[in-house]
Amino acid sequence: MDIQYLLWLQGFRDSIHEAWTPFMEWVSMFSVTYLILIPVFLYWFWDKRKGLYTLVSYYFCMFFTPVLKLTVCCYRPWIRDARILPAGDAITTATGYSFPSGHTSTGGPLAGGLAVTAWREKDGRVRWLAPILVLWVLLTGFSRNYLGVHTPQDVFVGISLSVLGLILAVKLFRYVQAHPEKEDALLLGGFLICWAAIAYITFKPYPMDMNAEGKLIVDPQKMMNDGYGDIGKVIGFIVARYVEKHWIRFKPLAMGVKSAAICVIGLVLMVLLKKYLSPVFTGWMGSHWGKLAFSVVYTFYYIALVPLVLKLAGGREAR
Repeated sequence: MDIQYLLWLQGFRDSIHEAWTPFMEWVSMFSVTYLILIPVFLYWFWDKRKGLYTLVSYYFCMFFTPVLKLTVCCYRPWIRDARILPAGDAITTATGYSFPSGHTSTGGPLAGGLAVTAWREKDGRVRWLAPILVLWVLLTGFSRNYLGVHTPQDVFVGISLSVLGLILAVKLFRYVQAHPEKEDALLLGGFLICWAAIAYITFKPYPMDMNAEGKLIVDPQKMMNDGYGDIGKVIGFIVARYVEKHWIRFKPLAMGVKSAAICVIGLVLMVLLKKYLSPVFTGWMGSHWGKLAFSVVYTFYYIALVPLVLKLAGGREAR
């Protein structure tokens, strides 16, 4: 049933001569590359707590998605059925195992967290953004089906993980608000769990299926790369959150043109860091540990380093 659906979409793509393919590729790319810039800007410039809510939802998904992917080890649709021909360069951009959809569980908590934030705004002026953001989550998931790189169940579980991340973030924030003295213990627990997950995905057994030529159909070592990177983001957040909470304690208050300019420059640097610094780390430390180390540095940059710059530039301090 799932393969038949993908074949139907493939036939539709062919019938319109791939007219929608560039748009669907852009949707997928934006969700995993640029969408995070919005909650980061919200965290830096406008409302620290609301920005953190969306980002924490995202980090929950960054933990659960690779652990689930590398546990289930589900092959991509074109490996399962040779009739599936993914659109464009989707084969090269679709990394890791298939289940669940990582693009969906990346864009889901980011757009979903922003939707929750917009819907809860007291004055109601931005509430209209909430349904648009929810539609973006659905469109991101559909784009993965449309491009032929994920089955409907991959997308459904990706959306479900996004919802779970949003719910867990709400519960976590409420607990920390009621018990602020527990946050450091929670951060330590999360830190240890992340390293346990790294050990798990490193040493667990993986499928070693061979093709007719005696070569691995899927190399588990390549499939593990995203897992190291994603869990590294969670480790980076935990470290950066501890540092920011204890020693930086900035408080964004829409601080004016100067701070806005710093934030825009900071966002540009985020994009450049991901594009140019990530290959340096992987070239130096290898694909696994290089991705993990870069993710730690990258996340520390926007959770702690830029807030420090904003504070020194005139922001206020907050507990």
